Amino acid sequence: MKLSELKTGEHGIIVKVHGHGGFRKRIVEMGFIKGKNVEVLLNAPLQDPVKYKIMGYEVSLRRQEADMIEVVEEHEIEQQRPTIKVALVGNPNCGKTSLFNFASGAHGRVGNYSGVTVDASEAHASFFDYEFQLIDLPGTYSLSCYSPEELYVRKHLTDEMPDVVINVIDASNLERNLYLTTQLLDMDLRMVCALNMYDEFERRGDSINLNTLSTLFGTPMIPTSFKKGTGVNELFKTVIQVYEDTHEHARHIHINYGHEIEHGIRHIQQHLREDETLDHAHYSTRYLAVKLLERDKDIERFISTLPNADEVLEARNMAAERVKEETKDDSETAVMDAKYGFIQGALREARFTLGQQKDTYRMTHFIDDVLSNKYLGYPFFFLILFVMFQTTFSLGQYPMDWIEAGVEWLGEWVGSSLSEGPLRSMLVDGIIGGVGAVIVFLPQILILYFFISLMEDSGYMARAAFIMDKLMHKMGLHGKSFIPLIMGFGCNVPAIMGTRTIESRRSRLITMLIVPFMSCSARLPIYIMIVGTFFAAEYQSWVMFSLYVIGVIVAIIVSKIFSTFVIKGEDTPFVMELPPYRWPTGKAIARHTWDKGKEYLRKMGGVILVASIIVWALGYFGPSGIAPSMEDSFIGVMGRGVEPLFQLQGFNWRLDVSLIAGVGAKEIVASTIGVLGGLEEISPLAAYCYLLFVLLYFPCIATIAAIKNETGSWRWAIFAACYTTVLAWVVSAVVYQVGSLLL
Repeated sequence: MKLSELKTGEHGIIVKVHGHGGFRKRIVEMGFIKGKNVEVLLNAPLQDPVKYKIMGYEVSLRRQEADMIEVVEEHEIEQQRPTIKVALVGNPNCGKTSLFNFASGAHGRVGNYSGVTVDASEAHASFFDYEFQLIDLPGTYSLSCYSPEELYVRKHLTDEMPDVVINVIDASNLERNLYLTTQLLDMDLRMVCALNMYDEFERRGDSINLNTLSTLFGTPMIPTSFKKGTGVNELFKTVIQVYEDTHEHARHIHINYGHEIEHGIRHIQQHLREDETLDHAHYSTRYLAVKLLERDKDIERFISTLPNADEVLEARNMAAERVKEETKDDSETAVMDAKYGFIQGALREARFTLGQQKDTYRMTHFIDDVLSNKYLGYPFFFLILFVMFQTTFSLGQYPMDWIEAGVEWLGEWVGSSLSEGPLRSMLVDGIIGGVGAVIVFLPQILILYFFISLMEDSGYMARAAFIMDKLMHKMGLHGKSFIPLIMGFGCNVPAIMGTRTIESRRSRLITMLIVPFMSCSARLPIYIMIVGTFFAAEYQSWVMFSLYVIGVIVAIIVSKIFSTFVIKGEDTPFVMELPPYRWPTGKAIARHTWDKGKEYLRKMGGVILVASIIVWALGYFGPSGIAPSMEDSFIGVMGRGVEPLFQLQGFNWRLDVSLIAGVGAKEIVASTIGVLGGLEEISPLAAYCYLLFVLLYFPCIATIAAIKNETGSWRWAIFAACYTTVLAWVVSAVVYQVGSLLL
């Protein structure tokens, strides 16, 4: 309950004061501290401000300020278990999501490339009789506004105001990681730094005085290793102490940016403080002043909404000009240089030394000499992909046969147990036939995601982006575009969201438009069903591989066309961290693989089940009741209506209907074929053209919605739906007609 919600004459016990910086300090100094009884005495004539009694004296607060104070009634105080809202912030690959998973048991995603966490994940944990609400924010190198991740993290910190921030730092890259820490210090947040992978830090022989470093940064520095769980209890104990304002190292410090910059900051702050409309609970004026000197476009837009915006921006311009005159650098560069100067000075003061016992990157360099080699890099990459598909198909065939036999037995048992009629037909032909036709591919889905998780968690996926950058550039894309494209082999939706890591809007948009050509796992059941039916065992892996290669080739051609003729704009430099190779734990790989398996099974019990029943009903009933044959049913009428559209591809009406059903979700294509049949009526050439159509046409509704959300426009989403379908029709028709002439 907020203090502002108490009525005149009511009492409350303060349990938490939100906000930060000067605002929170002023409120606390007035006596509004945890455990104190506060009484509402009087509301002003316009209901604002409100007079309160606390610690024996009377004080008035505006309702806006009272909103930041959390209270409970006196009889509830003993039942109240404190909840601390904690935001996890850090560079990509620092282990932030590993902490989230270890502390909460939640299944967050871990990946060794920027942008794997594209949205905030939330979970709860309990330590030392405190509840923790954990928010795992996207990995980001800074709090500028160059990428959606940076803007997302910054807005969360200012809008949601977590009680404590855990800044996760890769101990093997202290100087680079601490740059983000300096930006968090500017925001005046209560913070604890977790020096993760500290075991590697010590094993390498590095050393540092953590007490000195904690004092200089004004925030506790806790050594941890989330992979092993080392230091997690100490970390959360420290979070509690920082939250309770009892930790010796927790204090607000100002980074000294030098005489001229500091003079400019104070001048800008003076104008900001004069504006009574500025929400000081959410924004530190010093932070705003620093960001204005950095020419931060998002902060400039925010300041432009203030009544005295012109005065503030004029003060910034004057300060920036003076910095330029003194330092010969623009103010943004001067601020960045000062931050790194502060970091370097702090590390020297804390006696930071690099050891010589073990080079963390030695094995990484050895592996890179092979996997990222100028001549061997591409062959190894395509070999890895081929092995992935070969294993998925061959190894997965055994459990697939077992599941298929089980589904067949279940269908026969249900069929023999019930008398002829709609119920029996729905259960056997609709539910078991439809869902069973898709669930048999669960083993292949698990194997495919095992390989993808292995590549992501080991660090190889980042190398794939590295070796593909030049090719991506020739396509008119950024090297980082390769990561969402590879993610598209798993699912197109997170791949579309993963384009947020691409700073260039042009490259981001083109990448979103070609991601649907990456064969997602939802298409895999269709591929396996058709390939296993029409092609001999020795050719099956090659046919499968060809579909993935064709998808990539089409994506290359389309992206080149878009970048040359359709979507113009500037690209950004290719800057991307290449983390050391790490062998992922079996537990992590198993969890990621099974998470995808659970998603697949949930679809079986949801959209696939409903779709199978609908397809069965449309095939069982017709305009005159129960249809004597499939051709006389509703779905038969529908199929014959669209059949002329696909004559050039050699499809029959049953396949036409399955393609229409696949608009909702690609798995429905396989379940529709399972219900309707129709494969026996087509040739291997038509079957391959059908696979090409499935590969290229309309991505599922969820993918179209993701494109709309990421672009902010239905225009691009509808364009993606239309152009992919037209392309699929043209390619499949040309291949069938040319193939018919040659065969």
